[in-house]
Amino acid sequence: MPSLPWPADTMNRCLLDWYGRCGRDLPWRRTRDPYRIWLSEIMLQQTGVTAVIPYYERFLAAFPSVAALAAAPLEQVLELWAGLGYYRRARFLHEAACKVVSEHGGQFPETPEAIQALPGIGRSTAGAIVSIAFDRKAPILDGNVRRVLCRLLAISGDPRSSKVEKRLWQCADALTPEDRPHDYAQAIMDLGATVCKPRRPDCQACPLSGLCQAFWQGIQEQLPQRATRKTVPLVQQVAVLIEREGRYLVRRRPLDGMLGGLWEFPSVAVPEGKTAETAARTLLAGEGLSAGLSPVGTVRHAYSHFRVELHVFACRENRAGMVADEEHRWLSPQELADWPLHGSHKKALVLL
Repeated sequence: MPSLPWPADTMNRCLLDWYGRCGRDLPWRRTRDPYRIWLSEIMLQQTGVTAVIPYYERFLAAFPSVAALAAAPLEQVLELWAGLGYYRRARFLHEAACKVVSEHGGQFPETPEAIQALPGIGRSTAGAIVSIAFDRKAPILDGNVRRVLCRLLAISGDPRSSKVEKRLWQCADALTPEDRPHDYAQAIMDLGATVCKPRRPDCQACPLSGLCQAFWQGIQEQLPQRATRKTVPLVQQVAVLIEREGRYLVRRRPLDGMLGGLWEFPSVAVPEGKTAETAARTLLAGEGLSAGLSPVGTVRHAYSHFRVELHVFACRENRAGMVADEEHRWLSPQELADWPLHGSHKKALVLL
């Protein structure tokens, strides 16, 4: 175990005293139900608290238990997730719920190892569930905790590198108390979210500033050290708004691919050396259409690993063919507003 510059009990006492006064009142803080705590932890990955709360409440209204989630069709789960982003989380959530029902009799497992074996749950999320739901010691290392520990112990280097991450996990384990791990886990996450923020940490309000090695060295805003950002590629795509009698054609993406299970207007990548209009005409020909195209605008959207510039065209289809099926629907603009379209195609709706 790593040596600490002060006793872990000293740090915990300061942190928990502060949490008793300043801890946030959040919906998932009012329960010890591991299903609800797990749901909140998954939703909070890459998403802020303010955005998560209404999704969390709607999700629980539809799926009040892990059994209810497992019994629901994936399409319904994705519909309720639409707009929250990082849709792989929703697919893993549904898959994990099915495993809890089929392999654990509907009872959420209680050990970090068993929880981490479920789809979409890593070591930190498993630790959070064990600590918060079952009040058992289990270290966590989400983004907020990582930042707090890097500053508190003046740990330099890329916090995502294997060497630094190993040290951070050792420190997280050494600092997590046997007594009140439920409160400790929420307290240290709160500290990172509200005080020890990525930019301009509020050191004057921090209960640990007297212990913080980075604060005393004046380097708190330089930690954690950031890895060099990779260039995010820009992808050119076209989408065609095919209209028939006031309704527009959308199709569902394959479940096993990126953005799986979500819906989109017929679209295709623009081949290198080709224009967006040429790609759109090729797309229409593939659908057996030769209708006239009209450009209606361009939208831009950032996904997790790339950016999209989506060139949107419109055309009218008067044939009686192209019937709806499980993978294709003709929907009105009002229906599309609530349909689980993925990000760039949701933005294309404004062009209707």
